[in-house]
Amino acid sequence: MKMKKQRGSRMCFVCGQQNPVGLRLDFYEDSKTGWVRAEFSLPAEYQGYPGVVHGGIVAAILDETASRVVMVGGDEDNFMATLRLSVRYRRPTPTETPLLAVGCLERMGGLGARVSGEIRLSDGTVTAECDATLGKLPETFRERWEEEKSDWRVYE
Repeated sequence: MKMKKQRGSRMCFVCGQQNPVGLRLDFYEDSKTGWVRAEFSLPAEYQGYPGVVHGGIVAAILDETASRVVMVGGDEDNFMATLRLSVRYRRPTPTETPLLAVGCLERMGGLGARVSGEIRLSDGTVTAECDATLGKLPETFRERWEEEKSDWRVYE
């Protein structure tokens, strides 16, 4: 499967490459299947319980993964905001361990999309999963987006 690196932002908590406290995840897409993925490992600084990634961080990664799915193909008109995010924590997501976030489109409609995502261990075990409903960005978001657009690029 040929994966293309998606653009990232400057200061987003999950993908912002210049955010000093962010996760700095890189997302890749397969435009043929519509899947997105990010391989990563999180240090202990992001734990809740010892050795376990904080549930809020897990939710943030799943939220970002879901929003990345509707951007497959690079269409900026498909930027959407999360309207609903339902997370199921199946087992603890460990720190200091190779992890994989994946997401796929379930349905695209007139004003929004339904997306699913997972975080997996290297053996394929799912630690958390989500269902998300996304909707078109409000005009105020689009105005702010224009201010940040020059920083939205593929970071190497």
